[in-house]
Amino acid sequence: MLNTDVRNAIDAASLAHIATVAPDGAPHVVPVFVATRGEQIVFFTGPETRKARNLRHDPRVALSITTADNPYNPITVRGRVVEWIDGDAGWEIVDAIQITYTGSPYPRGQERIVAVIEPERQSVGVG
Repeated sequence: MLNTDVRNAIDAASLAHIATVAPDGAPHVVPVFVATRGEQIVFFTGPETRKARNLRHDPRVALSITTADNPYNPITVRGRVVEWIDGDAGWEIVDAIQITYTGSPYPRGQERIVAVIEPERQSVGVG
């Protein structure tokens, strides 16, 4: 179940950084737009990006979320990518996320897929 503070931060279009593990064990971190989907977290990417390739190899993921109203209050989530969504269902999610962050749907010039994260650990604040 998503922590209320985590859900509120995500639903407020906070910037998230996602960490994945490369096949050689190296960390890879990039900023992403995120959203909630029930008790899960979703983000979109290209199917051949480094993060997508990393997650197909090792589904473990960590998110660091920074809210605009309190960037000094750390929010972290660790979990696993449990599903990939593409096609029309994926584009519905991509557009919803993109509209939340930018006000416009995502352009159709590039293929996009949605990763579904099942949270395993969540923390808010220092301690």
